[in-house]
Amino acid sequence: MDAISYQRAGDIHSAIEAASQPGTVFIGGGTNLLDLMKQGVTRPARLVDITHLQDLSGIAPLPDGGLRIGALVRNSDAANHTWVRERYPLLSQAFLSGASAQLRNMATVGGNLLQRTRCYYFYDTAFAQCNKRAPGSGCAALDGNTRIHAILGASDQCIATNPSDMNVALAALDAVVRVTGPQGERAIPFAQFHRLPGDRPDLDTTLAPGELITAVDLPPPLFAAHSKYLKVRDRASYAFALVSVAAALQMDGGTVRTARIALGGVAHKPWRASATESALVGKTLDRGTLRDAAALAVQGAKPQRDNAFKVTLAQRAIVRAIEQAGGAA
Repeated sequence: MDAISYQRAGDIHSAIEAASQPGTVFIGGGTNLLDLMKQGVTRPARLVDITHLQDLSGIAPLPDGGLRIGALVRNSDAANHTWVRERYPLLSQAFLSGASAQLRNMATVGGNLLQRTRCYYFYDTAFAQCNKRAPGSGCAALDGNTRIHAILGASDQCIATNPSDMNVALAALDAVVRVTGPQGERAIPFAQFHRLPGDRPDLDTTLAPGELITAVDLPPPLFAAHSKYLKVRDRASYAFALVSVAAALQMDGGTVRTARIALGGVAHKPWRASATESALVGKTLDRGTLRDAAALAVQGAKPQRDNAFKVTLAQRAIVRAIEQAGGAA
């Protein structure tokens, strides 16, 4: 067993200072990190416990009418907070679709942002070939069971998918991730936070070394009346999405004024279906229009041997999610 040192951070500054030492990682709820450690996928030399940083634990309104959710807010608390339920029901639905009630009670918003992929070959160290775990070693998934893997945005280095439900909703809502690090504070638009694999699949996000996520900012609520998070999975509970859709609409009567569509389970990062969004604007939600718009979301898809069904499944899920969002009150 590897020796691990432990430090409890008293404030953000001390947490960031501690993270400057090689092999250091932050730990909050630990629901993903501890799994990775037990599997031998991650071997940190030092854990910095940030769970006592009160500055990261609140939910507060922003001056522009948006909402700030601290990085240490538990998923269950965020899902059931009055402001989240009423102003951002899409996000609340996504939270409640993830994991189990027990895990949601421990998992944090910041940790959810950093979930590692659930690729079989990444988690099983018996497979030496994993570019995400050991860059340059190859990708065992390419010749393996690819049912859960990506159909969009993948590379010949990695076909894993982002497992988070919360991330899909945040992508649709155009959230901003706030971080603090050795170089100070910065705000990262959500679309720029997660990476596609390219030739560096070991890097999931654009965080710089030593940066700590402090909060997620949501813009003023525009989609409370018409939004839906739809998750298609093998089991009704405690299962990752084969395909998920976050659909958010602004409606003028029966006509779409603005649309936000994001997909989960199909790419290394939450996938914004921008072409689908544009195709919906100014249209009514008739089935033909929705099918045509949904088809745009999977243009350029490159399915693997076992997951070609996701191309059709994604389109059908988009149509259903939009229909349900459009009919919501």
